[in-house]
Amino acid sequence: MGVGQGQKIFRFAPSPNGLLHLGHARSALLNFQAARKSGGRFLLRIEDIDRDRCRPQFETALLHDLAWLEIEWEQPVRRQSEHLSAYSAALDLLSPMGMLYPCFCSRGQVAASVAGQTNWRRDPDGTPLYPGTCRNLDASQRLDRLQRGEPAAQRLGMAKAIAHLSQPLHWLEFVEGTAAASIRAKPESWGDIVLARKDVPASYHLAVVVDDALQGITDVVRGADLFWSTSVHRVLQKLLGLPAPAYHHHSLLLDAQGRKLSKSLASTSLAALRAEGASPADIRRLAGVAD
Repeated sequence: MGVGQGQKIFRFAPSPNGLLHLGHARSALLNFQAARKSGGRFLLRIEDIDRDRCRPQFETALLHDLAWLEIEWEQPVRRQSEHLSAYSAALDLLSPMGMLYPCFCSRGQVAASVAGQTNWRRDPDGTPLYPGTCRNLDASQRLDRLQRGEPAAQRLGMAKAIAHLSQPLHWLEFVEGTAAASIRAKPESWGDIVLARKDVPASYHLAVVVDDALQGITDVVRGADLFWSTSVHRVLQKLLGLPAPAYHHHSLLLDAQGRKLSKSLASTSLAALRAEGASPADIRRLAGVAD
């Protein structure tokens, strides 16, 4: 997996907002296994930037789960909450390019603005594209609302970003047993994404791109549900002058209803499986990761 010279660096980056389940185990084990097979490094990153949802007890639990699975990682562990200045610096680089604009809309307001419009375009996750309400505000309106202390997210003007880059973007995708493929990025399918929320200083998209670059990640191994998110990440990497890792988006584990395992669905946790008598070998088998 991956190309080029030098030692490969893989990472597993869970959020401590719930207990790990088999889907997490699959991703962590695949990364750890790839690092061992390539003679590379395996890093653990705690994505705890959302302080309202993340809890210390969940971080303690996930560290215990990973150690129980006999996964070893380098120290120190990177925690996003300790590196907020890096995300601010990235926003500061994008702002002079004219790529960012403040968005005062709530999620409810965005949903209401497109309600009933059955043909409204949706992003790859199925969410209606942002209609551009705040993008169309003039500078004086934006300044007035900011000076009044109105909370604002920061959105990326995707059309401006694509025009600035001028050339199509691609990424290198590795699929087990086949040759690597060059995938054409489709950032336009996401519209004007949020890069900093009103309550969180960086979105997942911004933080993951900055973190991967700062940690020197060469190979990103993650679930297929994030396949098209890579389009956004390639745009940010190009705008910020950051290197692009190679990618492998692995298949997902599904529940009996055909839904991907998730914390929001209260999918059976590793801790629960362990309490029922499952061994690390059982978890590897259930996660579909051969020794």
